[in-house]
Amino acid sequence: MSKKLGLALGAGGARGAAHIGFLQALEEEGIKPDVITGCSMGAVVGGGYAAGLTVEELLSSIRELKASDIIDPAAQVVTKLGLFKGNKIRKILLQKFGDVTFDDLKIPFECVAVDILSGRLTALRDGVVADAVRASSAIPTVFRPVQRGDMLLIDGGVLCRVPVKQCKDLGADVVVAFDVLANTGESVEKVPNIVQKVLRVFDIMDYNQNEFTKCDFKDCYDLWLAPALEGLNQYNVKDAEKAYELGYAYSKEHIAEVKALLD
Repeated sequence: MSKKLGLALGAGGARGAAHIGFLQALEEEGIKPDVITGCSMGAVVGGGYAAGLTVEELLSSIRELKASDIIDPAAQVVTKLGLFKGNKIRKILLQKFGDVTFDDLKIPFECVAVDILSGRLTALRDGVVADAVRASSAIPTVFRPVQRGDMLLIDGGVLCRVPVKQCKDLGADVVVAFDVLANTGESVEKVPNIVQKVLRVFDIMDYNQNEFTKCDFKDCYDLWLAPALEGLNQYNVKDAEKAYELGYAYSKEHIAEVKALLD
């Protein structure tokens, strides 16, 4: 029996376009994942791929995206818990994914989010995929949380940037993590304003969450891949194209390691 390959695709905003390059490199070697888990942008790419979108369709969607496509300022920011409503993001996800449910997926998939009421991580694996992905990518303070039953969900990256344990639990024999936020903790020269301060805090959290995952869940993954994406801003959609290119080139260099694990 062949080994089941699982991909754990990490959070990363615009940097997450590198995941598409990773999937393309795998396809060119005839490698298809058996299960996928994702967080935030990793959930967007992984969920779309599991739903049947091709690499070309995913890349086209990223190339078409503009900041204005996802920004929908919210009234009552304080009581509604987010600067932006997130309705535009949900609309885009439904346009690309359709109303496909987890049961309809071509590849088993789940994504992670955090319930801010209980403070716990939750794996989303039922219902409409677009809604689960929207919850997994609800950056705190930036986008409104997503109500799901008695939970109020935000970006899973608050507690789990690269869901390797969930990938193992989904039945993968070989788990390959793809981390696009490996160097976000590096020092910067200045933080010029309050918005940049908030984003800088997220960058520091991103870096340390990944380091925590690599150490504490080392038994849950077989290979940790982390392309060098220095200079690329996860909050700038214009950096997505370069992230894809770097992710693809890096993956081609490391594809032999993936193949060796599957032999």
